[in-house]
Amino acid sequence: MNDNDLNIEELIQKAREGDSRAMGDLLENYRNYLMFLARLQIDPRICGKLDAADLVQDTCLEAYQAFSRFRGENEASLLAWLRQILATRLATAVRYYIGTRQRDVRLERNLHAHVDQSSVFWNQLVSSGSTPSIKVSRKEMEAKLTAAMVRLPDHYREVLRLRHIEELSFAGIAERMERSVDSVQKLWVRALAKLREMIDE
Repeated sequence: MNDNDLNIEELIQKAREGDSRAMGDLLENYRNYLMFLARLQIDPRICGKLDAADLVQDTCLEAYQAFSRFRGENEASLLAWLRQILATRLATAVRYYIGTRQRDVRLERNLHAHVDQSSVFWNQLVSSGSTPSIKVSRKEMEAKLTAAMVRLPDHYREVLRLRHIEELSFAGIAERMERSVDSVQKLWVRALAKLREMIDE
């Protein structure tokens, strides 16, 4: 997730010492990552009300303001912390738009688990996305993946979310999307193919 010439541990240390530029660089380095997670996790029922870019911006702002409470020393702990902030903001949005507006620990737990699973899916795609004929840096790959996810049709994004994040069976997805199992399997294949095609363009 970081370029070879960028030392995340050093940036974390500088940010901890109060270097606002290092803090900005640190968060900017993970904007694509957070955008991908947000795009996959925003509930279809509120996607017209909640913008992924705003959600990521709010997550980065909270991370910036609360960085003194971050206790990690490396990229893995930073990513886990950012995912936690993102999941909490998502839970708040879901409660606001479609829930009781009261805190629901189960909802938050589920969203945290789904955001973590989105991160696994992200790493799989970033690692395997470039073909032998198109070699790009990891940073470029991340930017391509985020741009592709933004342009992906909603029903493609939804089938990928249900399959790779909620880890539903094709029968479970068919029930959720009110389609046949066969059509869901074909939709999933087309969604993955389209995502890879967009990345390789």
